[in-house]
Amino acid sequence: MISVQNIQEQTISDLFEQYPFLQGFFEEQTLEVNGQINEKLDDFLNFLEDEEEQENRAMAKDQVLEAMSEYITQMLEFLGEDKDDGVRSITLLPGTNKSGEAEQFGELKISKSEIVCIVGPTGSGKSRLLADIEWVAYKDTPTSRTILVNEEEGDKKWRMTSGNKLVAQLSQNMNFVMDLSVYEFLELHAQSRLVEDVESVIDKIIKQANNLAGEKFDLNTPITSLSGGQSRALMIADTAILSKSPIILIDEIENAGIDRKKALELLVGEEKIVLMATHDPILALMGDKRIVIKNGGIHKVIETSEEERNLLVDLERMDAVVQNMRTRLRQGEIIQKKDIGF
Repeated sequence: MISVQNIQEQTISDLFEQYPFLQGFFEEQTLEVNGQINEKLDDFLNFLEDEEEQENRAMAKDQVLEAMSEYITQMLEFLGEDKDDGVRSITLLPGTNKSGEAEQFGELKISKSEIVCIVGPTGSGKSRLLADIEWVAYKDTPTSRTILVNEEEGDKKWRMTSGNKLVAQLSQNMNFVMDLSVYEFLELHAQSRLVEDVESVIDKIIKQANNLAGEKFDLNTPITSLSGGQSRALMIADTAILSKSPIILIDEIENAGIDRKKALELLVGEEKIVLMATHDPILALMGDKRIVIKNGGIHKVIETSEEERNLLVDLERMDAVVQNMRTRLRQGEIIQKKDIGF
């Protein structure tokens, strides 16, 4: 919790700069700053030592300071910006598969800027693993797995607080229902995060989104008219830049119509932990590790080998040819054998 001592010796100007939302508290409490913006908070509140003021407001100076301290703490928690909650790593401890057999690994630690892929047949339990991580499981899910945060038991607030989510999940289907333009959508999200330079953040997101999307779009485009690829590109860029959630769970990105490599590079560049359920060999080999799921349990964990990384170069070259053909087909061109290039 932000202490009273931490705020009372700061100037009001410094407090407003550090906690922009604090101006709302001043308005609610009818604390008119006027020309006293550069005064220390403690000095500014001296007028509350007057008994008549105390009676009118039903609060003394020390009570206002305590209320302000609590307000700042709660707002930081709501926004996911409390400094003690930096997530450096998550650790998976084994549970059981659908047959009650122990999972075949000791423990798996995943750190910031790491990409881990989750592979396995349809229905094998990939989504269950993603759900366990989102729930910060502690032997209280069907798998009996444990998820540690920074090598400690996960705080239950990650489960319950909408503004303080450990995980941001990007699902296979992204459908917007709000009647907003892309600009209005991003503005709404930025304002809810109390971003100071909203225009700069919106500009950064739209540029990154168009860097990922196969087909460009602009800020005036209605979000309901975005294609599947454009929607996914927008949400990946928005999540990377605006979301405070340290972990990104991606479910099937291969058919999203976006530049997959650039998407992962963007998320990792923003120091996110990326976990991705996929059937795509290119994505699987882009990861640092891959978790193999069988019968609802983790069967094994594979480190991406040097040979696989070399193979990835060839796979990406083939993929570039396919993507180029898709672009040419959209433009009405004829595809010829020489276009394959190998």
